[in-house]
This record gives sequence, C-alpha cells and structure tokens, in this order.
Amino acid sequence: MSDAAPIYRLPDAGAVINDLPKVSLHDHLDGGLRPATIIELAATDGVELPTTDPTELATWFADQANSGSLVEYLKTFDVTTAVMQTAAGLTRVAKEFVEDLVADGVVYGEIRWAPEQHLQRGLTLDQTVEAVQAGIEEAVDAAGGSIRIGQLVTAMRHADRSMEIAELAVRHRDHGVVGFDIAGAEAGFPASDHRAAFDYLASELFPVTVHAGEADGLASIRSALVDGRALRLGHGVRVFEDVSLADGGDGSMLATLGEVASWVRDREIPLEVSPSSNLQTGAIAAWGDDLADHPIDVLYQLGFRVTVNTDNRLMSNTSLSKELALLAGTFGYDLEDLAAFQINAALGTFLPLEDREEIIAAITAGYAEA
Repeated sequence: MSDAAPIYRLPDAGAVINDLPKVSLHDHLDGGLRPATIIELAATDGVELPTTDPTELATWFADQANSGSLVEYLKTFDVTTAVMQTAAGLTRVAKEFVEDLVADGVVYGEIRWAPEQHLQRGLTLDQTVEAVQAGIEEAVDAAGGSIRIGQLVTAMRHADRSMEIAELAVRHRDHGVVGFDIAGAEAGFPASDHRAAFDYLASELFPVTVHAGEADGLASIRSALVDGRALRLGHGVRVFEDVSLADGGDGSMLATLGEVASWVRDREIPLEVSPSSNLQTGAIAAWGDDLADHPIDVLYQLGFRVTVNTDNRLMSNTSLSKELALLAGTFGYDLEDLAAFQINAALGTFLPLEDREEIIAAITAGYAEA
C-alpha cells in the first residue's frame, strides 16, 4: 500500500481494505493517469491544460466528470489521450497505472484502452499495443510477481474500425492482450453495428466484454449479448430495468426477472459495476442520485454475478479500495461480501481456469487472514 494512499477500513471489522487482495476488471488506461504525469507530458508534447497545478488539475477532472451525462463525462478524455500519443508516453502511463494498482492491493487487473485514439503522432496500432505492454511488464517485474495484468483492446463504438481493432487484439493474444471491448457513447451505437467484428472474434474464440446498460437500456444489453456474444457486461446496471419488485407481505420483497435479466443472472454473466462512475454519468438516474439508490445491492442479493470496479480512477477520484469502502458503509457489507465481489471478479477474468483458481485461492487466503 502506498504511503500517500488514503487508508480505508471496514466499519465494523476494522480490516484495512487497501491490504485485501482485489481483482479489477473495468479500469480505463486513459482514465487513470496521475495529474503530475499529465502536466509533465503536456509540457513535453505542447498540450494546453486548464491548470498546471496537480491538485487543481485533479479537482478539475472530478468536477468535469460530475455532470450526470456520459457524453460530458467522456469529454475529459480529450485531455488524457492528448498526452498519450507517443510510445514513451504510453509506456510511462501504463507503468504508473500498474504501480497504482499494486499500491491498492490489486492482484489481477485487466486494463482497457482504445489504440485507435493514440495515433495522432504517427504510431501504428501495433506500436501502441507494444508500448503499453512494455510499461505493464516493467511494473509487473518491479512488483516481484505480486500482480498479473491483461490488456483489453477496445474499439470505439461510434467509429468504423472495430474489425481492424478486433484483428489487432487477436494478433496480440499471446503478447498481453486477453480480451476485446467496445466503449464510447452507448445510446444510438448498438453492438449490432459491429456484428462483423464480433463474428470474427467468435470464430477466433476470443473473449469479449461490451459496455452496455450504462447510458442505454435493455435493448443495448440484449444487443451486447446477442450480437456481441458478450461474456461480461461493462457496467450493465440498467439490467435492473428488467427486474420488478413487489412487497412480499412479511417485510420481504418479491422479485420478478424479465427475459434479459434472467439470461444475465442465470448464465452468471458478470456485471462490471462502477458505483461512483455510475452516479457521475447518470447511469442510475432512474432510481436516484445517491449511492444508497444504486441497484448494486439488490442485484447482488438476487444472485447476479456482481463485480466492483473503478472505471476511471482519475475522473471519479477513486480507487478499488475506496469503492469497496463506500459500498460497505452504505449497504453494511462485511468481509464475506467483499470477498464475494472479488471471487465473482476472479471467475469473470479472461484467464484460463487454472489461473482463475490460483487467484481465488489467493483471495480466500487473504480474506481469511484479515
């Protein structure tokens, strides 16, 4: 745990959450830069910033992200991607990204990012992937094997390069890339727009996660499952639109699941939930604007394979430990619940079964010790 990192404890047990082994499935590379690094890279690359004070810049990102709109939230990435246009910049950002995961107790992380957004200074798609992998490997080696990392190569859903990006991901499947994702503005850009790429990935037996159920509803989730053959759902919280709750008469609640919700729960498709981000982007606006209104707890109680994630640590001013602490404080979760979230995430990784079992063993041992 980093000396500078805030310490988060469970309210009752007093266990330090930072020290618990954790799995991170939904964490964007261009959403996890250190403010000081942005300032240094911007000075080198001639990128204009709203401020050159690290503390003020961190505050600016958080304020801009607290818009209640995914479209407005995404505009903050214009700044971070601007300083990630060289091999050196990508390698440094990836290295520091992993270092920060290590400091937060993450034992396995999947880092998602869109190579097509990093070509402005002449890099090829393959060179961007290689630069990021170089930074990852440097940090993993320095951590002495305490963490494992996989890349999730992402295509932007509003663009038309998904087949090219899918081929890129498969090309690097033995060199650090473990899966494929589509991201970006969700409403109006369904997974079906990229059906050819998903068909190709399926033919290559290459795993896919799809951003769905964040800024759009059940139709988007259905398209992710049917057209994208998604093995996980990025966010996926709006699957709750397909859950009906009624008073059971004895103080309990009765839940009825629709077709989409039943499919997601019964097939144990992981939901990559990012609570703070969901509040910022308005993903849970139909149910409220406070963490207590988030459907994560009901979904968890109903048996959905819920995982907890950060989405963008810079924009949400968060870490995985902080997200878990917020949930524990809001919903009364204990060590057993936090362990369940991590095991769900470990089961959902795009790793071979034996590797998932090793991670689960490490999680089980870590939480038993706590």
